Amino acid sequence: MIKNIILDVGKVLVAWEPEDAMKQLGFDDKTVKAVADATVNTPVWIETDRGVWSDEQILQAFYEKAPEYKKEIDLFWNHLELAIKQFSYTKEWISNMKKEGLHVYILSNYGDWTYRRTKDNALDFLPLTDGAIFSYTVKQIKPDLEIYETLLNQYRLKPDECVFIDDRMENIEGAEKAGIHGICFETIGQVKEDLKKYNIYV
Repeated sequence: MIKNIILDVGKVLVAWEPEDAMKQLGFDDKTVKAVADATVNTPVWIETDRGVWSDEQILQAFYEKAPEYKKEIDLFWNHLELAIKQFSYTKEWISNMKKEGLHVYILSNYGDWTYRRTKDNALDFLPLTDGAIFSYTVKQIKPDLEIYETLLNQYRLKPDECVFIDDRMENIEGAEKAGIHGICFETIGQVKEDLKKYNIYV
């Protein structure tokens, strides 16, 4: 019997649209591509989620990839919240799960700087949940097995009583290795249909 729903954040509960944010900041197409290729489209971005590097180390790595765009990289970094907007269904969906007696947890690859920029707006659904693990706080990231085990251990969850919902198949596969059921998110309607397989109608 499923008792717990574990949710990813990006592209499940909030939109993640960094290039749209750059356009809001007035970047032309050439600048958007250059800044994206120096930041969010690099392996360095994963390190923002892992939480091991300092902000200064991360920014320096970005600058090295596009030194002529240092000013624009700084501008994007300091307005990162523009890239993250909560979906209209998020709070109601979580609330409905809770009304059905389900426990709701968050498991997200998320950086410290990003969290600080968004915790009071895009992430204001967090008080509705029963707990959350953001990757930067434990220095682990999905799809590595350790982060799923950390969540299970911290909240004393049985893996076969959990369904994990994430937009990336590799993260679903990581959860399944930990014994957790998984649903790959494409649309909210599709996920609601898939949850019915577990006799969950929310």
